[in-house]
Amino acid sequence: MPYGTRHFVGRQQELAQLHQTLQNSHRVAISAVAGMGGVGKTELAIKYAREHQDDYPGGICWLSARDANLAEQILQFAQLSLKLEVPQQDWQGNPLSLAQQVAWCWQQWQPPQGRVLVVLDDVTDWKLCRGMLPTDNRFCVLMTTRLRRLDPNFVELPLNVLSEAEALQLLTAILGENDRRLQRESETAKELCWWLGYLPLGLELVARYLVEDPDLSLAEMWQRLQAKSLQDKVIDKSEADLDATEMTARRGVKAAFELSWQELEKQTQRVGELLSLFAPAAFAWEWVESASESLNWAKSEVNEAKKRLHKRHLIERVEEREACYKIHPLIREFLRLKLDESEQADNVRQAFVPVFVEIAKGIPESPTIDLIESVKFAIPHLEEVAENLTNALSNEDLISPFVGLGTFYEGQGSYSLAEPWRRQCLSVVKTRLGEDHPVVAESLNNLASLYDEQGRYSEAEQLYLQALELRKRLLGEDHSDVAESLNNLALIYNYQGRYSEAEPLFLQALELKKRLLGEDHPDVATSLNNLALLYYSQGCYSEADPLFLQALDLRKRLLGEDHLLVAQNYNNLAYLYYSLGRYSEAETLYLQALELKKRLLGENHTDVATSLNNLALLYEDQGRYSEAETLYLQALELRKRLLGEDHPYVATSLNNLAYLYNSQGRYSEAEPLYLQALELRKRLLGEDHPDVAESYNNLALLYEDQRRYSEAETLFLQSLKLSKILLGEDHPHVAFSLNNLAKLYYFQGRYSEGEPLYLQALEIVERVLGVNHPRTVSIRENLASLRDAIAS
Repeated sequence: MPYGTRHFVGRQQELAQLHQTLQNSHRVAISAVAGMGGVGKTELAIKYAREHQDDYPGGICWLSARDANLAEQILQFAQLSLKLEVPQQDWQGNPLSLAQQVAWCWQQWQPPQGRVLVVLDDVTDWKLCRGMLPTDNRFCVLMTTRLRRLDPNFVELPLNVLSEAEALQLLTAILGENDRRLQRESETAKELCWWLGYLPLGLELVARYLVEDPDLSLAEMWQRLQAKSLQDKVIDKSEADLDATEMTARRGVKAAFELSWQELEKQTQRVGELLSLFAPAAFAWEWVESASESLNWAKSEVNEAKKRLHKRHLIERVEEREACYKIHPLIREFLRLKLDESEQADNVRQAFVPVFVEIAKGIPESPTIDLIESVKFAIPHLEEVAENLTNALSNEDLISPFVGLGTFYEGQGSYSLAEPWRRQCLSVVKTRLGEDHPVVAESLNNLASLYDEQGRYSEAEQLYLQALELRKRLLGEDHSDVAESLNNLALIYNYQGRYSEAEPLFLQALELKKRLLGEDHPDVATSLNNLALLYYSQGCYSEADPLFLQALDLRKRLLGEDHLLVAQNYNNLAYLYYSLGRYSEAETLYLQALELKKRLLGENHTDVATSLNNLALLYEDQGRYSEAETLYLQALELRKRLLGEDHPYVATSLNNLAYLYNSQGRYSEAEPLYLQALELRKRLLGEDHPDVAESYNNLALLYEDQRRYSEAETLFLQSLKLSKILLGEDHPHVAFSLNNLAKLYYFQGRYSEGEPLYLQALEIVERVLGVNHPRTVSIRENLASLRDAIAS
């Protein structure tokens, strides 16, 4: 029997289960659920046999089922270990077959009493072994194998890879507890174990190499393995190298996998090579079938390959999902090496990537939780395509994985996760297609849109300008993409309060669309709507109204009454009437928008939550607080359920509900909601975002109402500073912040500090919004009140 390693760790539960099973059934098969050699089947058998020698007074027989003729091994064992003279003939002089000689050896086993443990290590063909086993129940048979379900008469014990804790324990056992590398690089040790897939054979080979080179850091070891993978001599040791160690294994990791590989038929090998393209995460078998169809592989053969790969533990079923599988990381590396050697490698990659291109194209801009749940299963593989398989993408599909990933994360408010994909998209497109290409402009536009969402307006502006210039140069002045760029740039100027710069761009985009597409086109309606929003922002309500109505009429005529863009127009027109104090008309339009969205999208949709929120704002302004609260709560619950607790829209709902409670004097209920909204916005959007400035302002208003003036002043100043940085000195929101701070000083009797702030605010709004804008009038009245107080 092999001696076994001195560094055996873990597996106590498996050893106990094995012993119990042997005592009950006398026969057991050990197999590796993780599906490969190197998981420690042989080591477990050795450990069990040595620990339980006293439970088998009849002795222990160790046989290798792979390397030599099993019958000859048994006969040799009987002659050398049991000192038996094996007869060649029966009592009548007839020659005995090998099977009869083996049966005689089991019958004559010495000593004649006591239980006997027979170990068959690495069984590859059960049929060849079955006739060679003892039948007397004093014998207990333990087998190790890479195959599943050898025989229904045996109890199968699944043996998985080590846990992270056991893997670290194995490293420590070999390197020694005092090895400083484990103490200094504990996180790297975990990464190293993860990369090796917690496979005992890989862990032991790496640990022994580290023992031989005490100056090699764990970080250097990990980098080296990542660079060379299974071809690194650290884990691809020869039999001669292993003979020089005390290890039980006689093969390196790659050679261990090669044994299973050689047993596969050609078509099964080809399917295995295809599987190497998946990320080290669970994958749906339907994706394999889709790629196989492009390769003209018969579905029946692909499914037969699946069974063979599973039987040999080269893939493993994921029980939590139907028709879902996973591959051990090192097996994946092995299969990828095989794919690289294949003449069909390029064809296989080109058949694989379209599966995930289609998934990427199906990701909407505002994904719900249900959609996120259905798509996130594919995200690791989509990332693998974007990271490592771009060469297999056609020029037409080149940006699709990156756009899909960016949209997936951006739609959840995870801007920091979206940005690397947007940036990488731009880099990959420039490398493949050159700096001067329309897709480069599209990629610039997508990255700018992300910065726009984050309130990073100066960065967004530069990218929008680059996209516009590139489109003009490549496509000419008269192109719909140029109109899109003009529109995007105008929108960002609108957000920044740069209305005089936004208006000519909106007008150019509108004129261009009319000329290219005709007066009756949905894109023309969009431009009319955007121009109306600009006039609304400036308080030019009489100019906004006819444009909103034109856009609404155009969309109804072109798209039909039942369309989401019609609902959007109802909403915008309602907001205009709300601002004009025409509450009855506004309510009717808000209700029409809500009803239309519910009918088109269903009750459970984020756009429905937006309509509920807008209607609540109207009711709040009318003092209909009870109705407003009900709608705010519905919107909040819907957003949490659809988008998750951590989403910017949830922060908006918390903020609005808090504002309502503040208006009602329910300060103790408002404050925690404001604080939740602030924390959420900081975490999701970053410290420097207009929404964070709004949260500072609203919380300050609450403290002001509670006469907590010192806290309010700090927050008003933070809001003012942030608004100036993000929006510029001349933005209406800066004027509103100045107004709020001045009003705080007014309440405190600090008139000399308040007056210059009112004057600054008034100068901005008169210049930007006009002298008759409602907000301008309000600030002028506040200044008059302060001067009256000074005069009195």
